[in-house]
Amino acid sequence: MKNILSKIFDLFKLEEQEIVPSTPNDIAARFELSYKRISIGFLTLDKGVWTFVYSEEFKGQSEITPITDFPHKEKEYQSNTLFPFFAFRIPSQQRIKIQKLASSNAIEDEVQLLKKFGRQSIANPYQLLSTV
Repeated sequence: MKNILSKIFDLFKLEEQEIVPSTPNDIAARFELSYKRISIGFLTLDKGVWTFVYSEEFKGQSEITPITDFPHKEKEYQSNTLFPFFAFRIPSQQRIKIQKLASSNAIEDEVQLLKKFGRQSIANPYQLLSTV
């Protein structure tokens, strides 16, 4: 019985978070996160620092709750690495189809990966669009 449960748990394990190619410090990027027609917030990369802030539109409403990873509407979140909430939008580099596509298009960094693959996620209903 223990062996069967172990196999079942193995089926539902999330793939280990792999190391995504790093993004050079000289790259700047801006993405808008939205839900339906509401602007939720903005993800930017500037001088190697990722920043997430909620939009004024989102701050002014009370129907949609803040994202769990970013619980405070007024706070500016910063990190030297891509936030897990957004990193999960990038498919596993272990998938053969992704490896072929990435190598044929010379996709080398997180910004390019988010632009190519990050628009939608099965993990949440938000859309992420590059605005630069």
